[in-house]
Amino acid sequence: MPINAEYRGPGELPEVIRVFPLPGALLLPRGQMPLNIFEPRYLAMVDDALRDGHRLIGMIQPDVAHSRDEARPVLFRVGCVGRITQLAESGDGRYILELTGIARFKVVEELTVLTAYRQCKVDFFSYADDFVARKGEEEVDRQALLEVLTDFLEANNLKVDWEGIESAPNEALVNALAMMSPYGPAEKQAMLEAQNLKTRAEILIAVTEMDLAKKRTSGDTGLQ
Repeated sequence: MPINAEYRGPGELPEVIRVFPLPGALLLPRGQMPLNIFEPRYLAMVDDALRDGHRLIGMIQPDVAHSRDEARPVLFRVGCVGRITQLAESGDGRYILELTGIARFKVVEELTVLTAYRQCKVDFFSYADDFVARKGEEEVDRQALLEVLTDFLEANNLKVDWEGIESAPNEALVNALAMMSPYGPAEKQAMLEAQNLKTRAEILIAVTEMDLAKKRTSGDTGLQ
């Protein structure tokens, strides 16, 4: 989805961003993520994001495995910032919104703030290539990706819009499949931190093949 704001490089994004820790959530550059916001602290976060004009929210996973405080888990070191590109009020106190991914970031430090939501100082320069649409997509093994997708759909008795898939550029295809994949936080984080689109596709293929092998061994053809 095109967005009104044009971000041409890391220097055009703020050094401090609001972050939304969400297990299993994977936002990637130019990908779209729907969110249902109902907690008061995150409703306030959306209000503040709209008020300051940037409309930016950083999606990041909590690193639960290495956290001692369940109420405030430590965060993974890499996330992805998105811009609010759609928003609707539900009528019962919720926001229904969509984030469009802009670029990944590394957490430099989490700040001590007065807001109920968390904020981090971040670095976008490590992911400068994220600002270049379709960067490196010619290196993706599209055929291998489509083959494993076919196997996955057959194993889980699922259908897909093949016309849409066949017309999608490699970047959109890889990132959409990665974001929609049913895998856990560790796999999602690996795909997020992949060095490039080719590596992300390879990780997605590998974890899908492992998942399919487990299902064949156990005789389970349903989603885990």
